Amino acid sequence: MEQGYFITGTDTDVGKTWTTIALMRYFKSQGKTVIGMKPVAAGCFNQNGQLKNEDALLIQENASLLIAYDLINPYAYALPISPHIAGIHNPVKLVKVLEGFAFLKDKAEIVLVEGAGGWYTPLNEHENISDLAKALALPVILIVGIKLGCINHAKLSWEAIQDSDLPCAGWVAVCLDPTLQKFDETISTLKAALNTPLLGVMPYMDKADFDLLAKRLVL
Repeated sequence: MEQGYFITGTDTDVGKTWTTIALMRYFKSQGKTVIGMKPVAAGCFNQNGQLKNEDALLIQENASLLIAYDLINPYAYALPISPHIAGIHNPVKLVKVLEGFAFLKDKAEIVLVEGAGGWYTPLNEHENISDLAKALALPVILIVGIKLGCINHAKLSWEAIQDSDLPCAGWVAVCLDPTLQKFDETISTLKAALNTPLLGVMPYMDKADFDLLAKRLVL
């Protein structure tokens, strides 16, 4: 592994997976080999007796090489709720995720790990997404869903990442609300508030064009 990143968000449904796939396409366009993980996923569906997640399948599909699904998404839960509740009978164990990551990081130049929910989403009774990020010790990329209230969420998430002592590689703005007024002013406010580079601004899309989104990124 040449480099890796941990992808987190200000909340759930803010565009983490779209950005993860765009990042994968971005690095592949530079001639890099890329693979990704989504270690924990809720709201999964049953496929031939195995729970699978649509976002994790996208990550699998966009990797530079074929990776077994269980390595990409070792914890797949059926209920679309917080992982610590969905996984009450099969709680997340960080050591299992770290073992999978250790295997994958020798397979590609770039490894992206996408978190679940936001920075403090509980994974089990005692650990949060932030604990997983610290265990992986990867630079963090913060995904900010641009909508009403995002400035507060972004500031809180940024401060929490700083408190973890992990490096933050930057942030990505994802437009979630095409009717949002003063979009440019919101981005300017966030650029001033978050002392880390803006890596890209993703336009609103009903259906993702990942190659176009990849062109919006600069790392």
